[in-house]
Amino acid sequence: MSFARVALYTANPTTTRGVSVKLSASKEKIVYTNGKTVFIRDIANSALGLSYSGHLQNATVARVSPTGYYCASADTSGTVRVWDTVGEDQSLKGEFKVISGRINDLEWDGESKRIIAVGDGKEKFGHAFMFDSGSSTGEIIGHSKVINAVAIRHQRPFRAATAGDDNLIVFHQGNNATILRTTPSEQTIKTHTKFVQDIRYAPSGDQFASVGSDGKIFLYDGKLGETLGEFSEGHTGTIYTLSWSPDSKAISTSSADTTVKLWDVETRKATTTYTLGTGLEHQQVGNVWSSPDTIVSLSFSGALNVFDMRSGEKPVKVLHGPQKAVTVAIPAPTGSETFLAGTADGRVFSYDSTGAATPLTGQGHTNLVSGLTSTPDGRVFSAGYDDQVREVEGSSFTASAFSTGSQPKTLATTSDNTVFVVGVDTVEAVRNNQKVTDLRPGASPTAIAATGSLVAIGFGDQKVRLFNWDGKTLQEAGLLEANKGVLTVLAFSPDGLKLAAGDSSGKIILYDVRKREVITSRWSFHSARINTLSWTADSLHCASGALDTHIYVWSVQKPLKNIAIKSAVPGGVNAVFWVSHANQEGRLAGTGADAAVKVWRVTFHG
Repeated sequence: MSFARVALYTANPTTTRGVSVKLSASKEKIVYTNGKTVFIRDIANSALGLSYSGHLQNATVARVSPTGYYCASADTSGTVRVWDTVGEDQSLKGEFKVISGRINDLEWDGESKRIIAVGDGKEKFGHAFMFDSGSSTGEIIGHSKVINAVAIRHQRPFRAATAGDDNLIVFHQGNNATILRTTPSEQTIKTHTKFVQDIRYAPSGDQFASVGSDGKIFLYDGKLGETLGEFSEGHTGTIYTLSWSPDSKAISTSSADTTVKLWDVETRKATTTYTLGTGLEHQQVGNVWSSPDTIVSLSFSGALNVFDMRSGEKPVKVLHGPQKAVTVAIPAPTGSETFLAGTADGRVFSYDSTGAATPLTGQGHTNLVSGLTSTPDGRVFSAGYDDQVREVEGSSFTASAFSTGSQPKTLATTSDNTVFVVGVDTVEAVRNNQKVTDLRPGASPTAIAATGSLVAIGFGDQKVRLFNWDGKTLQEAGLLEANKGVLTVLAFSPDGLKLAAGDSSGKIILYDVRKREVITSRWSFHSARINTLSWTADSLHCASGALDTHIYVWSVQKPLKNIAIKSAVPGGVNAVFWVSHANQEGRLAGTGADAAVKVWRVTFHG
């Protein structure tokens, strides 16, 4: 067997209330962070994503060098990692401990040699260094509080400007090789009356602009740092970010007043205002000009709004995706390579065949989605840590919901469309939002699977019990006890003849359902808890994903043969599923802690 990755559907940027998000762009792709991962996203094609997961702490900002060969990304520990964007391995060029706290922004110089990183440190708030050696190229001083943003003039003579929570902008200048501080009387600019949120140089280097919590925008001379003036009639709320057009003639700003504005630099007046909605989720916290006619603004909800300057007053496209870890995912009952994914913040997304994600509307979950299942009649049900089981119809949750007796762990359905809910100490059977029965076994239930009218339940005593379901009650029909760890996931093969049982020790036991005996115990290469199992349609191969970040594809006919997709999902695999399968080839999707969905083409051999 062999495999090759064919698609990466990225997560959306992480947002925090009251904090700006520094988006950037490279070759008409946008660059941002989510958790410990950096994503480079093609806004025209959802499948053409790139991810980097080398950080040990949550990443905060990432920017690609002007040459396009390297990306510098920073995290909450004050570490900057410089890595190769060319090729699939994203090899590390260098790692540098810059400050002792969170890095809020960083910037490359125009020669792709030097970097300035700024943020919240104990000894200092910023540092300028060479990207290959880490050697210092100057001091970043003048601020008394956290620095929120930094901008560098890309032309010689180099200049830099930093903006902070002390309401100040500090203008730095030096010789052609370094960026150094100037005398105190020259370096401090006091234009804003509240926090300065962002500062950016025009591509031409002639000017730079700043925005702040006072809702104001100011323009400065790029070489001298002199204030040229204020833009008229600014936003009514905090302006979180700004971005320059490639021709340096216009800027775009994103604000907490839920608007995105385009400004003419020469007249310093707004030319276009885009209003995204009302309420917290529509506050605009990130902004980048990705091409001459395209602007991308980030909503607090995580939605990336794509505006075309040539087209109307609404986004031409809205890019959605998870902001938190994907906890469970299943193929949609409609097929056609579509699927559903639930996340740790209670959201459920529907993905189409191109990988474009759409959040389900309606009253959803308020906490982690712990289970998704589809019934034979094509309905979908979800369970969450808000102790609710909800039905999904099309692209929306229905109004009906069932309140569980305890926090639900997972779901399964039988051929009569009964939904079984595994709770802390019960297994509840639900049909048409009504409880049919519940089972209160002595041992705690931990996993469940169903095929036809046969139900398998795993327990904390490391045993799998088989039950026959008659529509009203469960009658015990067998016992399987070869697992050596607590059962974590069960999966019947589509033909109903085999049961794969994964446990907390990383082992998978394959059982013959009719004979009630072990087929093989050799599926044992995982080193941590098995989180997910998925069978191919022909019942000959089973994929597994685990906390150890790896995915394996196992063969029933050749138990010693497998394909290992190592480090498939940084942080742990929570869901694997086959989006398609035909003859000797299948497309396998995997997702989990990094909130992205990866798809591999798997080729089976006889």
